[in-house]
Amino acid sequence: MEQNLHETERVFNERIDDNGDRDADYSILDLDPITGKFEVVANYYGLRKIYSPVEGKKIHWPGGREGPPPDKPKCGFLGNNPDCQHAEKLIFIFNAAKILTWRMKIAADLNNMSWRIRPEEIHLELGRSFGSKLALQKLTETYGLTSCRASITSCNSLQASKIYTNIGIYKGNRVAIKKITKKKVDINKKLLWEIKQVRDVTHENTVRFLGACIECPTVIILTEYCPKGSLKDVLENEAIHLDWNFRMSLIYDIVKGMSYLHGSEVTVHGKLRSCNCLIDGRFVLKISDFGLPSLIVPTEVAKDANYYRKMLWVAPELLPLTIIPGNPATQKGDVYSFAIILEEIIVRGGPYEAARQFLETSEIISRVASRENPPFRPAVSQSDCPEELVELMEKCWNDNPEERPLFESIRLNLRNIMKGYCENLMDDLLRRMEQYANNLEVLVSEKTDQLTQEKRRSEELLYQVLPRPVAQQLMIGELVKPEQFECVTIYFSDIVGFTALCAKSSPMQVVDFLNDLYSTFDRIIGFYDVYKVETIGDAYMVVSGLPERNGDHHSREICLMALAILDAVKCFTIHHQPDSQLKLRIGIHSGPVCAGVVGQKMPHYCLFGDTVNTASRMESTGQPLKIHVSEAAKEILDTFGTFKLELRGEVELKGKGFVTTYWLLGSSDPDQRPPSPPTVNNSIDQDTNPYPLVFMGN
Repeated sequence: MEQNLHETERVFNERIDDNGDRDADYSILDLDPITGKFEVVANYYGLRKIYSPVEGKKIHWPGGREGPPPDKPKCGFLGNNPDCQHAEKLIFIFNAAKILTWRMKIAADLNNMSWRIRPEEIHLELGRSFGSKLALQKLTETYGLTSCRASITSCNSLQASKIYTNIGIYKGNRVAIKKITKKKVDINKKLLWEIKQVRDVTHENTVRFLGACIECPTVIILTEYCPKGSLKDVLENEAIHLDWNFRMSLIYDIVKGMSYLHGSEVTVHGKLRSCNCLIDGRFVLKISDFGLPSLIVPTEVAKDANYYRKMLWVAPELLPLTIIPGNPATQKGDVYSFAIILEEIIVRGGPYEAARQFLETSEIISRVASRENPPFRPAVSQSDCPEELVELMEKCWNDNPEERPLFESIRLNLRNIMKGYCENLMDDLLRRMEQYANNLEVLVSEKTDQLTQEKRRSEELLYQVLPRPVAQQLMIGELVKPEQFECVTIYFSDIVGFTALCAKSSPMQVVDFLNDLYSTFDRIIGFYDVYKVETIGDAYMVVSGLPERNGDHHSREICLMALAILDAVKCFTIHHQPDSQLKLRIGIHSGPVCAGVVGQKMPHYCLFGDTVNTASRMESTGQPLKIHVSEAAKEILDTFGTFKLELRGEVELKGKGFVTTYWLLGSSDPDQRPPSPPTVNNSIDQDTNPYPLVFMGN
């Protein structure tokens, strides 16, 4: 091997092209979307210029294509392929057809007269007006207007003889009706275009246009009815609490509505004032009185108090033009009007509220139009609202229209100011309602407890008027059917010489006497299984064995009760006649009766049957301070063996003839002794008395 020579390994044949580049071999790799790995799908041999795909492998082309893209565009790189020349004609025809269709649609919309309403389709609601009387009253006091009608609410129509708004019914819905006096209305293309513009306005913060009735000399415009009145009404109604959540929501609604209007075909409002900002039933503010200049713009202008008042919202650059009817409004002018509304919301008053205390409205307009330096504007304290809101207001009423922001910019700025406030009043109301609901649950629980207690008191009162089982049936709405009882014991008592006692006493003394006596009786009968049927005058009627049956114990319970009552009467003192002994006579009889509820307004549980009459006769034929017992009752008492009775003999009872009767002297049963009689002053512990006095009878 010679010096400077190097032996290389064996190489295969290589070919160098004219450019000095080697014709190399290549392998094409494709990413398998399933495995995520690259695989050889084809080989290219440079020397032989052969493309050889791998059998069973294919390239996964993007977009689901089956092959590679073409080498050149279909119409050529310059678009001069003859096959594509006719496509341009098709595109031109398509665009022309599209434009023609659009123009036909516009023409159809203009010719669509569905907005026209016949007068007979509108029904006025007499006595109702769109707005508050408070606003009208303050309007008259503040601006010296004396000709305003109760139906005037649109500040575009303060002159009652020109334009005013009522409420009516159209197709079953309540609508706002604006009446305009015009000598002539031409339904031309301009008017139709204006109507199409307002019909196309559909936004939650704009009032919907429903139609119009063009019957000169009165033109009627129907719009959506907002029951809460205007923003002016809300601001002047001191009964409405306006926190800053509420105010911010109203401000944001104005901005959203105006931003939409400026972006629509209407493009500008021109009459933005607080009385044109209406509030619907959901407290959403809606912009009204926009568009339709051919119908609404007056043909003549009278410089009265109404004229100058409307100028308070007009931008200074537009004030010199206001003497020309139908002067062109601007979007920047709407922004200025919005700033004046902001001042109204902040101070909760009219425009230039502070300045009108010492300046006439015409003087204020003159100073604004003269464009003083600094400009004359409403006075607003930054302590009345967020500082950023005052800065926004000052930007919006800038003397230079070009420096005023657009409503879309105002909307973005306002979103930053409103951090911490609710953008939508309904969201705020829902949040508050949730808090109220939580508090309401506690209140409902407390009121439920109170209701339960009152119900319990009512039930106890009803249980004193009627037997407990009967009262329970009535409370659940069931019909109480009359019921027959095979055997019960009835107690009757009255006062001997009651008529003479009453003759010697005043009415109040009689009432006090009976109240003391029957309170004593009621306390005693509470210890026994008995039911007081009624008290009539000096008569006292008690029964045992109904409505709940108690076997033969009814006679025993009545007699034990009678003994206790007799002991109490012997110790009873008549307050206004302390030296007189009360003489009570008692009659007792046992037998069958029929019982049921009589009456609906004042239901009364009554007993019927011969047993009632016999018990009454036993009482009337008895003697003072004695218990007169019939033979039927005596036979039941004998079964207990604890009662001491004495034969009286035969007594003639009306309708019965002579019957054998007995005197009840006492009871030897120590477990059934009656309670201790009351003291001589007849005092009763009301806290321990579960049976307070209830007067019953005729």
